[in-house]
Amino acid sequence: MKKQIIALAAALLGGMALLHAEDAPEKPWKYVDAGELRVINKGWDNTLGPYTRIPATLKDSVRPDLWERAQCSSGIGVRFSTNSSRIGVRYNLLWNTHLIHMADTGLKGTDLYVWEGDSVWRHANTNRPYIVKGHEDEKLVESVYVSNLDTTRMTEYMVYFPLYDGVTKLEIKVDSLAEIVPGSTELIRPEEKIVAYGTSILQGGCASRTGMAPTNIISRELNAEVVNIGISGEGKMDQCMAREMVKIPAKVFLLDPVPNCTEMMCDTLTYDFVRIFLEERPDAAVVMLEGPMYPYARYDEFFGNYLPKKNAAFRRNYERLLADYPGAKLYYVTSEGLDGPEDDGTVDGIHLTDLGFRHYADKMTPILREILEKQ
Repeated sequence: MKKQIIALAAALLGGMALLHAEDAPEKPWKYVDAGELRVINKGWDNTLGPYTRIPATLKDSVRPDLWERAQCSSGIGVRFSTNSSRIGVRYNLLWNTHLIHMADTGLKGTDLYVWEGDSVWRHANTNRPYIVKGHEDEKLVESVYVSNLDTTRMTEYMVYFPLYDGVTKLEIKVDSLAEIVPGSTELIRPEEKIVAYGTSILQGGCASRTGMAPTNIISRELNAEVVNIGISGEGKMDQCMAREMVKIPAKVFLLDPVPNCTEMMCDTLTYDFVRIFLEERPDAAVVMLEGPMYPYARYDEFFGNYLPKKNAAFRRNYERLLADYPGAKLYYVTSEGLDGPEDDGTVDGIHLTDLGFRHYADKMTPILREILEKQ
């Protein structure tokens, strides 16, 4: 009987301890606006919102669809260093949109990466972008990425913003007494900037999480800022876009517009579009990338004939430009291997999975690295 009483008392005490632990107040957080840290992969300062991707001055010059889709924060991120035991995020979405062929974690979530010493950027976690109850009008998302971190040293981190939604405000949250500062410019170096222009594929459709967008993979592997000007459905070689892009102090301009263009557009627009880069920025390299051969084009006779015609028109203009601008730092990359050896890298026959983006990055990273080394 005595043993039973002791066991019962121990169980009650254990339950009380658990109850107290659950009822214990959460340690206080400190919220730091991303703008006070180091925002990366953004091309212009004169944008309408803090994390939109083209200058406000273009609003009345471009198609409404182009303007709207440029409000997505794809490719933009924030770099910081902290000794906090926990790291989280709080942000307001522009639309809280949803697509049937893309995971919400990539569309409107965020990724946390951590720098492991002198080795590599590692993915730590991704937040699930639930709207906080009671804050539906603000479209507020708040999450904790990771806890129980080493607090004895400062560690470098990076957060990637949503790919197919916009962000009106984003804050990093850390322990209230932790130190947090802008990330080192030795990691994701701003002086090695690349500007990538293209379509929904380049924008990141349909990566399962934000760190898998092609420009973000390439950025990590080249240790360089890569500005993402992939505009879903609207990468149509608008000259006003070229005239603004040349103002960005980039070493390389990667041009990947063919998927959004017809054969006629590839034939008639390419020369004058690319010419702007060659004339206004002769110091920079320009890389023209062919459009991919979609998996179904192996079997659909129309697309099997039509897609190569678009690429052929694009290439003819490259050859004209090369002849007219001798000495220009102009490069041409074929689509061979862009989607991988088995054509198994798409969600819907066009937009890429994470595997597809890995194939894309594996093709383009060594080419861009070699070009950067020559600059």
